[in-house]
Amino acid sequence: MDSELLSFRDVSYAYPGGARLSARFPALRGHAIDSVTFSVATGSAVAILGANGSGKSTLLQLCNGLLDPDSGAISWQGSPMDRSRSGLTRVRSQVGLLFQDPDDQLFAGTLFQDVALGPLNQGLSRSEVRERVQDALEKTGLSEYADLPPHVFSHGMRKRAALAGVLAMRPKLLLLDEPTAGLDPESEERLLEIMTDLVDRGVSILVSTHDLDLARMWARDTVILDRGRLAAFGPSEQMMSNAELLEATGLRRRACRSSFGEDRMAAATGFGRVSRMGKP
Repeated sequence: MDSELLSFRDVSYAYPGGARLSARFPALRGHAIDSVTFSVATGSAVAILGANGSGKSTLLQLCNGLLDPDSGAISWQGSPMDRSRSGLTRVRSQVGLLFQDPDDQLFAGTLFQDVALGPLNQGLSRSEVRERVQDALEKTGLSEYADLPPHVFSHGMRKRAALAGVLAMRPKLLLLDEPTAGLDPESEERLLEIMTDLVDRGVSILVSTHDLDLARMWARDTVILDRGRLAAFGPSEQMMSNAELLEATGLRRRACRSSFGEDRMAAATGFGRVSRMGKP
């Protein structure tokens, strides 16, 4: 990792009416994201952890310009994020966001048409669009389903279909919002294989999750949010070994492994994160 790709400097964001409601009801937070500072380098594999309502999804939407911060600065590749219409179009062609619910991203009549939408909007030639679609479908293991409507797919396949649409844009930074939620173990393994391969190819990934095993074994670094604030940011092993921090932020180290398990994670990632960290 040799260059800064994305950076937040003292960024805050409140949803419309948030400040007014928090004034009336002190138990409610005024800001969904409150004075957050962190950066993502090229080649990063970063997990975002936090209890429900901690601001994980809001943070991802700030990363690709879907939300505009109320204060602070967000930079992309060393320059302030351009919030003009054309500027945001360029940013979103390089910063892909996969929503938690794949049905929020699947619209077209066939899988091929759906995956082609992004590249077509980039003004690419038909031959380039076809090449990108075929490559994205191959990466996600969906090539044989190109002519089928996405609504007939299982939940796991629809998640991969939505991911294929993002990958066809050839993003430099991939934002994944709870990508393993609702997936069976086999689908989780397949998704982890895709994520690991992308990082190995130089794509940076920022993934929000409740799964501590994914953060510990897949992500190099972990961001922990607590009620919209940055509670900690650093190497995943260091974050996951801090029981006091996890307890204070509403995260619990589970005695038993998640549905991934040590063996599943190792199989999906080639001995997991440690293989990319140079450890035995």
